[in-house]
Amino acid sequence: MTATEDQVWFVTGASRGLGRAIAEAALEAGHRVIAASRTKGTLGDGHSGRLVHIPLDVTDRAAVFDAVQRAATVFGWLDVVVNNAGVMLYGMVEEATEEQVRAHFDVNFFGALWVAQAVLPHLKGGGRLLQVTSMGSGGGMASVGFYGAGKAALDALTEALAMEVERFGVRVTNLQMGGYATELFTSGTTTTAPDPAYQELRDELAEMWGDDAGPAPETAAPVVLRVATMDEPPRRLVVGGASFDMVRELARLRAEQYAKWEDLSRQAPG
Repeated sequence: MTATEDQVWFVTGASRGLGRAIAEAALEAGHRVIAASRTKGTLGDGHSGRLVHIPLDVTDRAAVFDAVQRAATVFGWLDVVVNNAGVMLYGMVEEATEEQVRAHFDVNFFGALWVAQAVLPHLKGGGRLLQVTSMGSGGGMASVGFYGAGKAALDALTEALAMEVERFGVRVTNLQMGGYATELFTSGTTTTAPDPAYQELRDELAEMWGDDAGPAPETAAPVVLRVATMDEPPRRLVVGGASFDMVRELARLRAEQYAKWEDLSRQAPG
C-alpha cells in the first residue's frame, strides 16, 4: 500500500473533531471515505462520489457489525479503519455514578472493541487499523481518570490484537493522541456532580491546564495519513511533539520510581 493508491477509509466519530479532520484529509489526498457517526454534521461538501455517511452508534454491537458490512460493500473493500469515536467523563472517581461510568466505557472501550471485531475480516491481507487512544493512557490524572482508564484498556487490548493479526497482513497502531481542540471537553463531555470536598483540587487543575484548548485537529491528520501508508507502521505512536515530551518525561520519572523500590520488588520471587 502506498500513498498514491486509492484507499477506502472507514472513520468512526467522523462528524466532528479529530475524526472529521482525518476524514477530510483522506478525501483531500484522493481517497474514498465512509464516515460513521451518530450525526452527519456538514462533512461532505465537494466530495461527491467519494464520501458516504453511515449513521452509527458504536455502543450497539449489532449495529456496528451491520454498519461495517454496509461500509465494505459501498466501494467493495476497506483499506484503513480509524477507530476514533470517543467521549469524556469529567469528574473525580468518587463522584461518578454507575450509569455514567458504564456509559463512558460503552463508547470508549466496548465501542472500539466492537468496531475492531467487525472490521478485521475485511482487513486481512493488508489492511490497517488505527486505534485512537491517548497520550495519557500510560497513567492516571485526577478528574479525567475514567477517560485514561478506558484508553489504557484499549491500549493494552490493541497491543494484544496487533500480535494476533499481523500474521494475516493486518497492521495495527495505537495512536496516542495529544491534546487537540476536538470539542471533547465541550459537546463530548459528561460531568459528574461536583463534591465540594474536591474543589481545591479542581482549582489547582484548572490553573495547571489553563485556557489553551490545544492545536487544531487538522494539524494531526498528516501524521495519521502517513502512518496509514507505511509498510511497517509503529504499534504505538504519540501524536504531538509537546505530548511526546510529556510522555517521555513521565516514563523517566516512572523508571526512577521502579529503581527506587527495586530491592522491595525483588523480595518476592515471582
